[in-house]
Amino acid sequence: MEQKQPSKKTSIGGQALIEGVMMRGVGITCLAVRQTDGTIYTEQWGDGEDSRPWYKRTPIIRGGFNFIEMMVLGYKCLMKSAELAGFEDEEPSAFEKKLASLLGDKFSTVMTYLVVALGVALAMGLFVVLPAFVAGLLAKVIHSQLILTVVEGVTKIGLLIAYLGLVAQMDEIHRMYQYHGAEHKTIACYEAGEELTPANVKKHTRFHPRCGTSFLLIVLVISILVFSILPRGGSLWITVGLKLLLMPLVVGIAYEIIKLAGRYDNWLTRLISKPGLWLQRLTTKEPDESMMEVAIAAMKPCIPKEEGLDNW
Repeated sequence: MEQKQPSKKTSIGGQALIEGVMMRGVGITCLAVRQTDGTIYTEQWGDGEDSRPWYKRTPIIRGGFNFIEMMVLGYKCLMKSAELAGFEDEEPSAFEKKLASLLGDKFSTVMTYLVVALGVALAMGLFVVLPAFVAGLLAKVIHSQLILTVVEGVTKIGLLIAYLGLVAQMDEIHRMYQYHGAEHKTIACYEAGEELTPANVKKHTRFHPRCGTSFLLIVLVISILVFSILPRGGSLWITVGLKLLLMPLVVGIAYEIIKLAGRYDNWLTRLISKPGLWLQRLTTKEPDESMMEVAIAAMKPCIPKEEGLDNW
């Protein structure tokens, strides 16, 4: 496979959806989904202006806010893509029907934030509470802070790899991973200065240093380093509480690291990016031509008319 050095670094990024791709540029977001009749549905919003408030532009602070915003946006686009791709929703539960009657037009918004909150809670349970519990049990027989930190770190990374590997076995997730690959290859083609065609996109790599998979891995590594300074031997819930309070700092640091890795190409950024690029072998798959067409359709509206406006 031909790998071309990028002629530019773009800030445009995206997310794989059900039979589709969402791309987000400077003030423009575009969703593209392959519908059941074979046509590509596109929808875009935004005015092309960078109107982010200060807390989404300030280093360290911006990490947590941008992460939550992307989770909310990603979930909304995912639900939209499921509808467009012909996935039928199950019959709403009695709870959902009752909530819909109470909230009216606000039901969809409340459900979005509720699902995101549950997702964050699940992630905290899996990658904060469980590893802390395991380390707490071992602390009764192991008194080395270093060994306990290593055990907790290995538990976190092992859980992440196992989770990503298991969900990849599902047919629907495998196709999403193909669209994930199409998203990365399309961005790489654009960064190389080539025309966005399936033939050109196909030549490029499906791995990208700014991928969300790489970001999650960096979050785990930073959390291991930051949490290592916390005292051990106390109450599990006090320890977990302190770690949760430090999570905005962890996410903020990881966000700045992923930005640096995406902006510069030198031995240090390549070293930082390498583990995440390896992990992307689980979360990206080679797409077919139809998937690349969808990614291109999502990408084109996000390319600014003014040259260089999207420089990373």
